[in-house]
Amino acid sequence: MNHTERLTRYVTQFVDELVQSGVTDVVISPGSRSTPLAMTFTQHKGIKQWINLDERSAGFFALGMAKEQNRVVALVCTSGTAAANYYPAIVEAYYSRVPLLVLTADRPHELRDVGAPQAIDQIHMFQPFIKWFHEMALPEGTEEMQRYVRSKASRAVHVAQDGNRAAVHLNFPFRSPLVPDFDLPNVWERTLSEGFHSNVNGRRRLDAHELITLHERLQHKERPLFVVGPQTDEALRYELIQLAEQFGVPLLADPLSQVRSGVVEEEVIIETYDAILKSEWAREHYRPDVVVRFGAMPVSKPFMLMLNEYEDIEQWIVEAHEGHREPTSRPANFVYSDPVLFCMDYREAFPQFSFNRSWLETWQRLNKEAKSILLSDKEENSLTEGHVISTLLDELNQDETVYIGNSMAVRDLDTFFMTTDKRIRVLANRGANGIDGMVSSAFGAASHGAEVTLVLGDLSFYHDLNGMLVGKQYGLPLRIIVVNNNGGGIFSFLPQAEQSTDFEELFGTPFELDFEKTVSMYGGRFFRTQSLEVLRAQLATAPKGLEVIEVVTNREINAQWHRTKWREIEETIREGAET
Repeated sequence: MNHTERLTRYVTQFVDELVQSGVTDVVISPGSRSTPLAMTFTQHKGIKQWINLDERSAGFFALGMAKEQNRVVALVCTSGTAAANYYPAIVEAYYSRVPLLVLTADRPHELRDVGAPQAIDQIHMFQPFIKWFHEMALPEGTEEMQRYVRSKASRAVHVAQDGNRAAVHLNFPFRSPLVPDFDLPNVWERTLSEGFHSNVNGRRRLDAHELITLHERLQHKERPLFVVGPQTDEALRYELIQLAEQFGVPLLADPLSQVRSGVVEEEVIIETYDAILKSEWAREHYRPDVVVRFGAMPVSKPFMLMLNEYEDIEQWIVEAHEGHREPTSRPANFVYSDPVLFCMDYREAFPQFSFNRSWLETWQRLNKEAKSILLSDKEENSLTEGHVISTLLDELNQDETVYIGNSMAVRDLDTFFMTTDKRIRVLANRGANGIDGMVSSAFGAASHGAEVTLVLGDLSFYHDLNGMLVGKQYGLPLRIIVVNNNGGGIFSFLPQAEQSTDFEELFGTPFELDFEKTVSMYGGRFFRTQSLEVLRAQLATAPKGLEVIEVVTNREINAQWHRTKWREIEETIREGAET
């Protein structure tokens, strides 16, 4: 058996096992050393190939796809710094718990650390942000080696999506020649038709004794709060609302929790808590004595500030798998149980129990008052960054997806995303909270037919202009709303705005770019507006390809408008407390 046959049988067995294990998509950034993998993927009819020339964009494109599809997506690149460009997406996948399979081609061992071109140290290069790394053996064509390569493929897919999901990295050393021969007999032959490994995973749940012990700790609390942070399990929405209604507990729902949409009975959901808790007075007067949190820590900074300010707030954190998402460094009780099963079992164990509902009624009053103020000028034709969010949500249809950018975009979503009976899925890259890769991530989410609108700031858009190329290549429809305040608008809300003499250069960072020309280069349609009426008209029709709507705002005016709203909310709730 010559080198080409050994290479071919090795790689075909690996790729076929990935397909057997459930991988349906691979994102390939072309290069020479990755030829065996790239060509083999294109030959397999069971997997769809996406070509993305820029590895940095490819990583985020795969991330968005894996997030929306809720399954492993594979990445393939050549050796050298090509792999290093995956790093930001791999970090985000780790912290936001998204399964990726990173397949990097490499020089063979004799060409490492000797000055060979396009050769860097790729061993453990993504640590500590991956769940498993394996340096693959050099290709051989023996039956034993075919079992080996199938075993590693099956294990990699399982590890990536088991427990807290993240990326898995397999590094492939390949010797030249690199071109497989797919005309060899029985090149796709497999020994097992159902996959190399069979993995059966159960779901954690508390037993009766554990539920009783937990309830004994909680039942005498007078000011409980249920809080649901960023998470993607839409089945949790119904069960958590039912638990909150039965027990009479306010449910503070993060905009990324999937709980603010698709709800008919919304009395227990408190969506304006971020605006309410911006008031130091409100944080003191309406602080809870216990918080039971599901999902990651909410986007809201005032909520976390309240936890930091009052050490006597008891915390219970429900997690499906081991982890330690508790950034306040305060004492906390971790409950490792499937959140959906936890809600179901807790309700069934104590069907007659309820906390004092006056606490819930207080939060309902606060929520109603804050909502009225936040939406008070909604029908006017003025256009602020908050109006962008509320208008978009009004115009979205059933089952559409919002991919929200970081910095001000996600915070405005937190403030102006009110509960709705429309099912709206909200995705974001809130693992590392970076502003990079957003365009690519949104195109990845739109790759399988989901109707996606990306909302982000001008700096974030600038960081990923290359991401528009994959949309052009595949004709993917995506609406992008760029809130252009000519720089870092979020810094206008921070102390730097008042204390730094170099604010504009260091934080405001105005860059005066005309995005219309760039969008045109990638074949997209571009609109610029400062009018709420025009924005609403643009949102009325679905995009047929790439559509970019630039909303021009003023940082200083926007900051003042927000502060006025927050001040009105504090004044109103204080007056209500005195009557």
